[in-house]
Amino acid sequence: MQALPFALLAIIFYLGAGSWQGLTLLRRVPARPALVRGVGLLAVACHSVVIFVTLGSTESLNLDLANSASLFSWLIALLLVAVSFAKPVLSAAVGLFPLAALALLLVMGLPTQGHREGLTPGIAIHILTSTLAFSLFAIAAVQAMLLARQNRALRQHHTRGIVQVLPPLVTMERLLFELIWAGMILLTASIVSGMIFLDNLFAQHLVHKTVLSFAAWIIFALLLAGHHVLGWRGAKAVRWTLGGCALLLLAYFGSKFALEYVFGRP
Repeated sequence: MQALPFALLAIIFYLGAGSWQGLTLLRRVPARPALVRGVGLLAVACHSVVIFVTLGSTESLNLDLANSASLFSWLIALLLVAVSFAKPVLSAAVGLFPLAALALLLVMGLPTQGHREGLTPGIAIHILTSTLAFSLFAIAAVQAMLLARQNRALRQHHTRGIVQVLPPLVTMERLLFELIWAGMILLTASIVSGMIFLDNLFAQHLVHKTVLSFAAWIIFALLLAGHHVLGWRGAKAVRWTLGGCALLLLAYFGSKFALEYVFGRP
């Protein structure tokens, strides 16, 4: 099966849904959450075919940089659409859907590294919890940026535009910490499963990922403690959230880029 036609369709759907949501935030078009979800689901469905073709068999996975970015972005988009049925997170599509389209362009444009990871049940648990944690934190990062924009507009007494489209500030902030709590639970499970099922978390090719993941865990733990004990919120919560998410981004994709494209090893 050829992945290219499905990748192109997914890119078109992602960009279409993300653009509509962006225009909604600018109040250029009316809010159509059902439309954004529907087109987003079409994008996710087409993206699923690309994942099936490029990632490999159930016994081993080709988790090079491009395929990993594609897998993560697919799960982020899927979670975003699923969570949006219960929580007002769909505005994050303005940033996350275009990133999913970019990940598909990478898959189609970059040569495969040809390295496959053996997939045992333990490794599968570790990969699943890691990807779910990263996906939730990615949604939280965009949520934090929207919260910062909303907070700044309110401080400047701008009550139109994005302020009228987004949920109330209290709702946005509560949702941000709900995402962080869920992400923390999964990140903890990811770290624990790595300790149990990986041979050596501090092996040369894993040490940067391990250290940065632990650092991100500490940042999010301090943020949650500061929020519940000291009442941290607003700009401080946004900065800590984005800092922790940046560390997680470096933990996986930074180390993977360095290994594959700087040092030339899988």
